[in-house]
Amino acid sequence: MKSKTIVIGSGISGLAASAYLGQYSDVLVVEKNKSIGGRARQMEDSGFKFDMGPSWYWMPDIFEKFFLDFGYSSHQFYELIRLNPSFQIIFEDDVLVVPDNKKDIILLFEKYEKGSGDKLVDYLNDTKHLYDVAVNKMLYKPYVSAKDYLSKDVLDWKLISSLFLNVSYSIRKRFKNPKLIQLLEFPVIFLGATASQIPSLYGLMNYAALELGTWYPLGGMYEIIKAIQSVAEKQGVEIQTATEVHQIVVKNNKAIGVETNKGFYMADVVLSSADYAFTETKLLDSSYANYNTEYWNKRTFAPSALIFYLGVNKKISRLLHHNLFFDSDFEKHIQTVYQSYEWPNNPLFYLCVPSKTDNSIAPPGTENLFILIPVAIGLEDNTNIHHQIFNNVLSRIEKFTGENIRDSIVIKHTYSVSNFIEDYNSFKGNAYGLANTLFQTATFKPKMINQKIKNLFYTGQLTVPGPGVPPSLISAKLSSQLIYNYLKQKNYERVV
Repeated sequence: MKSKTIVIGSGISGLAASAYLGQYSDVLVVEKNKSIGGRARQMEDSGFKFDMGPSWYWMPDIFEKFFLDFGYSSHQFYELIRLNPSFQIIFEDDVLVVPDNKKDIILLFEKYEKGSGDKLVDYLNDTKHLYDVAVNKMLYKPYVSAKDYLSKDVLDWKLISSLFLNVSYSIRKRFKNPKLIQLLEFPVIFLGATASQIPSLYGLMNYAALELGTWYPLGGMYEIIKAIQSVAEKQGVEIQTATEVHQIVVKNNKAIGVETNKGFYMADVVLSSADYAFTETKLLDSSYANYNTEYWNKRTFAPSALIFYLGVNKKISRLLHHNLFFDSDFEKHIQTVYQSYEWPNNPLFYLCVPSKTDNSIAPPGTENLFILIPVAIGLEDNTNIHHQIFNNVLSRIEKFTGENIRDSIVIKHTYSVSNFIEDYNSFKGNAYGLANTLFQTATFKPKMINQKIKNLFYTGQLTVPGPGVPPSLISAKLSSQLIYNYLKQKNYERVV
């Protein structure tokens, strides 16, 4: 008998997991939205194509590992461009442009702090070691048993010690220039907490950013989704959009399928790549949940985001593909995100202008702007506040570029906390999942296997290894391996 697997959600992890599962099970992916991709969806309007979520292509080796598992390379699906410069940071009194090669980065460091070039080499050597051990060994473990974190290949003393120090400490003991410190601390923003809360293990992000490079797939990040979809469909996976799951149906402590707006779908295995908290509190009876609402309320979540998608009918000077505006008080903004839980007045923000690299995502002579402001989870959206923040950040962009931009805006879309909840059932509107703090890393992450329903599994940014596109690809592989082991025990056909 062939097994039937239902995958809930078509984000990176769900879609990639379906590809793996399609090798030995009949797979149906059910997606509540009208288009696939989850947070990595793409929006089109009047010739402008906006990647709605992920915009940084880091850790290219992890993407290659995914495609290689099926006998492919990413280059068979999309063209990758290495960005040069990689990105720039705009300070109130300076602009720090980050080159795309190590030699020039060392010179840049020396310019700001004498002797820091050699220190950077030492730091990148350390973070390369962490990257090699973590990516090749630690991250590819599901942490469902003691052997996953007690095995010899992860009992590396540098890795272990890096878990008990923080990123901020490992950087500040080497460097004193505040701008270099902000350059090295910024990548962990994507991990959902401040550098003083994130284990120094995640300094590996600096190795990824400064040595492996910042890349871009022509056509936009949605090309990744299309590529994974193609791989999945080649494995026989069926994908059904506009299909919202209302309940995971359980009988005799076994998931027998899912009830949706289009009816009931039977399954031998259910894999949820939907928000973990939503899955357990809304789709399951509480008696079957691994974790209750109190558990989720006590977790440290990454921020939500206020995003503006703009189409501008002219070219704008001085902007690169990736731009970080650190021209305001960092600590005040962080306080609004993690302590006071209020809207920021003068926030730091990230500006992506992919039209600087790619002519296909905006009409000729125009620019495609993606502005992202990290904000606290659980905020109540307010149009007036959105407008105030928009005027604030746009004025700062105009000041930096020396151009009037607002009169040239032809397309504007706003996306915020309530949209994350509505579109992705995201817990309190978080954008990036759980923060990678020490006690939310590896074995401390929510488990991939339901402890009461042995044929119900979880994947995605709320379980191992964590938030981000590369970790989601890894999560997909891990969850599919666990399902393979389950089906093998049950002696299903095509599982050998």
